[in-house]
Amino acid sequence: MKIIELLIEHHNYSLNRPFSYFYNGQKKVDRGFRVLVNFNHQELVGYVTKVYDTDKSVEELEEELGFQINEVIDVIDSAPLLNEDLMTLADKVSNYYLASKISVLQTMLPPSLSPRRSSLKAPKIAYDQYVKVKKYSEEDLTSTQIELLRLIKQNQPVLKREIKQVSVLNKLLEKELVEIVKKEKRRLEIPNYDKVEIPTLTKDQQSVVDEFNHSKDLVYLLEGVTGSGKSEVYLHLSKQVLESGKSVLMLVPEISLTPMMMRNFISRFNDDVAILHSELTPAEKYDEYRKIASGKCKIVVGARSAIFAPLSNIGLIILDEEHVESYKQDVPPFYHAREVALMRSKMHNCKVILGSATPSLETRARAGKGVYHLLKLEKRINNQDLPKTTIINLSDYHNIDRDSYIFSIKLREAIQKALDNFNQVILLINKRGFSSSVYCRSCGHIFKCPTCNIPLTYHKSDRMLKCHHCNYVEVDHETCSECGSKYLMRVGYGTERIEEEVHRLFPEARTLRLDSDSAKIRTKIPQIVEAFRRKEADILIGTQMIAKGHDFPDVTLVGVVNADIGLSLPSYRSAERVFQLITQAVGRSGRSDKKGEAIIQTYSPTHYAITMAARQDYELFYKKEMELRKLQFYPPYSFIASVTIASKNEELTIDTVYRIIDKLHDELQDEAVILGPTTPYVPYENKQHIRSIMIKYKHPDIVRKSLEKLLKSSLNITGISLSVNIDPYNL
Repeated sequence: MKIIELLIEHHNYSLNRPFSYFYNGQKKVDRGFRVLVNFNHQELVGYVTKVYDTDKSVEELEEELGFQINEVIDVIDSAPLLNEDLMTLADKVSNYYLASKISVLQTMLPPSLSPRRSSLKAPKIAYDQYVKVKKYSEEDLTSTQIELLRLIKQNQPVLKREIKQVSVLNKLLEKELVEIVKKEKRRLEIPNYDKVEIPTLTKDQQSVVDEFNHSKDLVYLLEGVTGSGKSEVYLHLSKQVLESGKSVLMLVPEISLTPMMMRNFISRFNDDVAILHSELTPAEKYDEYRKIASGKCKIVVGARSAIFAPLSNIGLIILDEEHVESYKQDVPPFYHAREVALMRSKMHNCKVILGSATPSLETRARAGKGVYHLLKLEKRINNQDLPKTTIINLSDYHNIDRDSYIFSIKLREAIQKALDNFNQVILLINKRGFSSSVYCRSCGHIFKCPTCNIPLTYHKSDRMLKCHHCNYVEVDHETCSECGSKYLMRVGYGTERIEEEVHRLFPEARTLRLDSDSAKIRTKIPQIVEAFRRKEADILIGTQMIAKGHDFPDVTLVGVVNADIGLSLPSYRSAERVFQLITQAVGRSGRSDKKGEAIIQTYSPTHYAITMAARQDYELFYKKEMELRKLQFYPPYSFIASVTIASKNEELTIDTVYRIIDKLHDELQDEAVILGPTTPYVPYENKQHIRSIMIKYKHPDIVRKSLEKLLKSSLNITGISLSVNIDPYNL
């Protein structure tokens, strides 16, 4: 008899420990297998962490352990799902982020292999059936049978579904003259890009590559101005790694950037590339995951979760646009792909490149201290100047006229000039939808999300009110739900409103819009990007999705319609985010031999984040922001953790949060600064009232022990859910 220790699929922290079962079956079972068990009167999936044999009876074991031990219902897998490296990585991520190990494992594995009950119904391997000749003989065959047999012989193997003479084929199968051969089908359709001529590295790029190759450091920050050719450095170094027999992990922050990076790598490395990101179907994820695990490819290109790809013998990990906050997961487990990359780097003794024109302050500070090796590309690849940038003060009435309150006179003139010269324009507004909110002029009622209690955004394209936090939707109202008045006002504007304004002012212009609404159909992102690249549109309107990584050679104008969005958010990162977004957006202009221009519209024309972004002066911004961070004891001068308490009972939430604060003060004393409680921007979610605590500290080990103790003690509080986010991005 075997004793099996396993983790249950529920990721409550109270269940973050092994449970014991016995197994008397004939199937092989080992660490890393999934099994089906009865847990608390439910059939659930368990993930095996340990297996050992025993000569004792069940009764003896139960007497020894002091509790009943149940039998495993069935063994699901025939081989471990993760190798030892990935099992170790799961432990490291779980320990660092104080997350239940099962939640980490569920994040690491595709839906079809995930240790949860739903995986049993998820897609499995798909096959194509081919027909080939088994034994060739025309004896005793009819003319039609001979014809088909000869056809198969000439073209074998032949896809079975392409053979229309089904009855004739069945006769040949009966006579054992032909046979069916199954071949695994890859359900992700990878475009067949033409091979490209590999460009010669510029002097600056070659210098960076040489410095990288001659250094024994593990972690590198590649800081390069927009258009400096960081992607070509990635490709060149990847080729080196592949030639050495090792594999490459290439991460991008946004799915919208994956098609471009995918094109770069596939056109260079063909079938050696696998793709992993959240927009793949479960079947596609399963196929790609198995292809990677089998060793059939040496390069993985993907978004955040691709950091867990089952690559072996990793020689290089690259995080492009490392500053982007989407590398940090905002639901448990709250991991950051950059930190996981550093964990894998140490495990494989492989190098990591963090690339950005606007590195996060934490990364840049580590490079400044020599913790990371700093590499720089300070010139654009074609020695073209950075775009000429103009800041337009929207508070100055001289800049606006009656023709448009959204586009300044200067921006309209620049758009028209670009159109006249058959160039392209990008317009950035980091807010989707048509209007930011809807309210009643008669009674003042604001239409809010019933789940999150934040204003709903009006979307004109489908006449719906939508919550951009939880995705709640409701049909637009013609009258006020409170007083019945017809006088409803739509306030603010987003990408839909900008597109409508462009059509009104420039009726001849062809437009495309790229935001998370237009990208809900997963094939739309690459379609929109490629259509704009082929000049099927003159103006691309979008949110932050258009600001990073794209290379459109005919874009000569970038307009930031409202640069203030984000500055007012209650976060210590707000200025950094705005600076990065504007800098990246401006960098889309003038990337070929055409001079670029950028126009930034703002109500805060003297804010340092905007003025320094206009000048593309990262070093000055870094110096200014670091001074503020030091004064306020924020990262990189401290570590941060947030504790979130939620309950359906608001009084219980408030009472619990104050008790937790008192407890943390007693335990940590001078080891941390404890701030709160605060009511978050979304104070009510999933019918629960939410409060938050922020902890700033210097010594992670001390605080982590205290937080782990807090998580375990909170299990005894009925009606309260508590979560801990290490290194949070949204505060």
